[in-house]
Amino acid sequence: MKKMKLGSTGTDISRMGLGTWSIGGGPAWGGDHDLKVVVDLIRECPKLGVNLIDTAPGYNFGNSEKIVGKALEGMNREDVVIITKCGIIWNDRKGSLFNKVGDTQLYKNLSRESILEEIDQSLERLGTDYIDVYMTHWQAVEPYFTPISETMEVLNELKAQGKIRAIGAANVDVNHIKEYLKYGSLDIVQAKYSILDRAIEEDLLPVCKENNVTIQAYSPLEMGLLSGALPRDYKPVGAQIPKKWFQPDNMQKAMDMMDQWKPLCEKYDCTIANLALAWILAQGEFINLLSGSTTTEQIAENIKSAELELEPEDVAYMRKLAEDIDK
Repeated sequence: MKKMKLGSTGTDISRMGLGTWSIGGGPAWGGDHDLKVVVDLIRECPKLGVNLIDTAPGYNFGNSEKIVGKALEGMNREDVVIITKCGIIWNDRKGSLFNKVGDTQLYKNLSRESILEEIDQSLERLGTDYIDVYMTHWQAVEPYFTPISETMEVLNELKAQGKIRAIGAANVDVNHIKEYLKYGSLDIVQAKYSILDRAIEEDLLPVCKENNVTIQAYSPLEMGLLSGALPRDYKPVGAQIPKKWFQPDNMQKAMDMMDQWKPLCEKYDCTIANLALAWILAQGEFINLLSGSTTTEQIAENIKSAELELEPEDVAYMRKLAEDIDK
């Protein structure tokens, strides 16, 4: 697995990390998984060259962090770079309304008090005394708005205490990034990015590249659409239903595009999913990918994407096909 630097930290991370959104289980996260299977997956990652593990308290109310912690019990802690997050809370906590899962209301809160409570809970669930990257999951909004300057003040304190080693931010815009950079080091930004959703190329990517901030792309396979495994008559489920590319006409256009990729699959001896992931990585050496695998076999297949060296003309060809169906 190829490595890259995490922002300006000097830490080496694999160009593809394991995303544990689904591993946490629960109805809203695709259902529960066999605990042994997902723990084994996490433990196998370093052997496969994947040293980056992404989790969050908001993934099934802390269960994803607990599973990562269970896996860490049988691992060398220094073999992995753990990302977890703050800013999404629930139960008797207060904050700005976010979404609701079952009967549980989630809130956004990036206040000093909330972060200090969250960090200790995450450290306990993970069974570790430090977190490699602490990331704000969603940005603060009214009526519980906290200025980024205040959020960064407490994050910098946690860094000085050794509880966290780097700071990241998810679901941000360019102005957010500039504000973070005023008050300290921002080493990684997590954002949605796929060949079908290239919105961050307009301003987010250039700003991150200019400031040596790693971009970590999530949902690079558009919730499974770009896996190449869905049939033409596929009926979207759950969170897929309202999404742009799961609308009937758009989904067929995307499948037509993937049909045109098939000669490239033969050329590079790879799958449709490998191509979709490799295309993202080809957009810059400062770009990292998350794989939402739930088995060792799945991530072993996905990491082939990080080894592909797509020729520039093929990268351009794939872009043109995507642009043509998005007019």
